[in-house]
Amino acid sequence: MDLILWRHADALEMRELDDDMARSLTPKGERQAARVASWLNQVLPDSTRILASPARRTQQTAQALERKFKTAPGLAPDGTVESLLAEARWPDSRHPVLVVGHQPTLGLTASYLLTGGTVQPWSIKKAGVWWLRLRDRNGTPEVVLACVRGPEHL
Repeated sequence: MDLILWRHADALEMRELDDDMARSLTPKGERQAARVASWLNQVLPDSTRILASPARRTQQTAQALERKFKTAPGLAPDGTVESLLAEARWPDSRHPVLVVGHQPTLGLTASYLLTGGTVQPWSIKKAGVWWLRLRDRNGTPEVVLACVRGPEHL
């Protein structure tokens, strides 16, 4: 199974709004989302299931793909590693899953999967993508980091 973690692009700061869920992308964030979406559309299989947090900034980031996606309440800013993995149906999904979400949950999820269960405060940059792959290595499941991309590297 492939699990692709995509952090929302640059958004308004909390001090600029009263409601965290209503924060929208900045013009810079719109450019970041478009750049990453263009790359993702070249490499994502058509069968990829796309999930996004209900927060406005993640919805806008996901919309840059111009593909259908599902809003997943378990991916909200206060979500957990467990809720993200449940929404993604890890490790049992038959198709790749792209999660458009938030820090710290994305970084915590990456660390949990890549270290075999240790949760570390890893950071994924705004608009960054971490592509994780579960594979079988001589009969043992193994998670590998297949790719890391940021908008500045595309």
